[in-house]
Amino acid sequence: MLLVVTYSRAARNSLRNVCRTHDGSVVRRLGRAALLEPTEHGAFLGLRLREKHPDDVQLERTAPFNEFRDVPEAVREAARAYEERSNRNVPYAKFAIDRPHPVPDALRAREL
Repeated sequence: MLLVVTYSRAARNSLRNVCRTHDGSVVRRLGRAALLEPTEHGAFLGLRLREKHPDDVQLERTAPFNEFRDVPEAVREAARAYEERSNRNVPYAKFAIDRPHPVPDALRAREL
């Protein structure tokens, strides 16, 4: 998919108009951003916005996130266990102590 992010009011207005006019190429509208279909038409729409607002539009190609391929089992298990915790007020850093789950600093240090 193509991610279009706008950084000015004028660019947001143009993005809104593009999304209304070409809804078949819009996967999802996210306020000041939108996901466009990964087609030449989606690229055309994104490039058109960037031509109109060169400093206020960012275009990125995105790839779907596959949690089973992209994330280690330990991280998935930590997220599952944390959401199933009995005390909802315990922060993750405290929750991970004395458990086999990665600590927050380790999670921040490792790239996917």
